Amino acid sequence: QVQLVESGGGLVQAGGSLRLSCAASGSIFSSNVMGWYRQAPGKQRELVAQISTGGSTYYTDSVKGRSTISRDNAKNTVSLQMNSLKPEDTAVYYCNVQFGSKTTWGQGTQVTVSS
Repeated sequence: QVQLVESGGGLVQAGGSLRLSCAASGSIFSSNVMGWYRQAPGKQRELVAQISTGGSTYYTDSVKGRSTISRDNAKNTVSLQMNSLKPEDTAVYYCNVQFGSKTTWGQGTQVTVSS
């Protein structure tokens, strides 16, 4: 069974930065995709960024140029560096890992950006 533990959320002023980290443990295929989703109050959960084992990345348009996703395959960790944060980035951020037909979610970490 795979478990994900997130850290790094918090309260930050607009224009500030945060780094979210997620550590995966358990039986994980060597080929997988790790990513970050977010869900704001009253909105659907959306994909923010993801990265494959080989390093291919995807960013949703609203965070392109402001965020960088990275991973350490040896440690099964993924991080999301978010800069120039905006109030609309406020949400619960969830770590996610996908391999084969399996998808696992973290418990979520709150990011609040004040204006």
